[in-house]
Amino acid sequence: MSDPLNDVMALLQPRAVHSKCISGAGLWGVRYSDFGQPGFAVVLDGACRLAVDGQEPVTLEAGDFVLLPQTPGFTLSGFEPVAPLRIDPRSVPPPEAEVRHGEQSGPPDVRLLGGFFMFDAPDAVLLVSLLPALMRVRGVEALAVLVRLIDEESKAQRSGRDLVLTRLVEVLLIEALRSTTGDDAPPGLLRGLADTRIAQAMRQIHGDPARAWTVPQLAAKAALSRSAFFERFTRAVGQPPMEYLLAWRMAVAKALLRRRVLGITEVAERVGYGSASTFSTAFSRHVGQPPSRYARAG
Repeated sequence: MSDPLNDVMALLQPRAVHSKCISGAGLWGVRYSDFGQPGFAVVLDGACRLAVDGQEPVTLEAGDFVLLPQTPGFTLSGFEPVAPLRIDPRSVPPPEAEVRHGEQSGPPDVRLLGGFFMFDAPDAVLLVSLLPALMRVRGVEALAVLVRLIDEESKAQRSGRDLVLTRLVEVLLIEALRSTTGDDAPPGLLRGLADTRIAQAMRQIHGDPARAWTVPQLAAKAALSRSAFFERFTRAVGQPPMEYLLAWRMAVAKALLRRRVLGITEVAERVGYGSASTFSTAFSRHVGQPPSRYARAG
């Protein structure tokens, strides 16, 4: 049976871009403006404070891993009040050496390895919207090891570097996502997968998006009444079952159109539409342009 987490990862198509070491000592703080691309960090030593826009501030300690799927504006600092140095990651070139904030001499209070990567998915915004805005994982050594491997590989100039980095980032993301699956996750993909009943319905949708699913059919797969399933799915995933089905069909359709291997009629059949015209109408309403134009642009 299809695994929704694997399916989302396959469509996101992450690729590594950059990583660096950051340290801070004494009175220090940096304010990064909204970046939009996924960012990650692992605390190597010490501790610091992270305040992400729209989220409660959190304390990061050695071994903590943080993933920001969309990297909104955030402030990273020590624990004393300070006016942060403002940084625009879009206009400042990534530094090659370790970045030191605050006192420049002496041992640092905290050291982090951080970086960002990009998604090649044509529908990354939709897929990322199913993930929590801030994911902090504590005590998972595999994540720290993966980040260190990414750092080492990004600095090396060996053959196959880009391929290795892409694979490492894919494993990093999967490990981070499944480490944060739980009832305390915000509404979205991870919260839905944490509910065994809802996860069963999601697997049916991902496993056969072409099927003419109805809410009663999905409710039966989840062994729930129609009303209980609808309310429980909406609360867990953050959108009603049929909206999720449509969103997933359109995400799959975009990926197929971008490859330009199948015709529009075949793509329509793959995602549950009986005719190319019906699919084109739905696609145009959802995406804002007809599938033929989207395929050419892709």
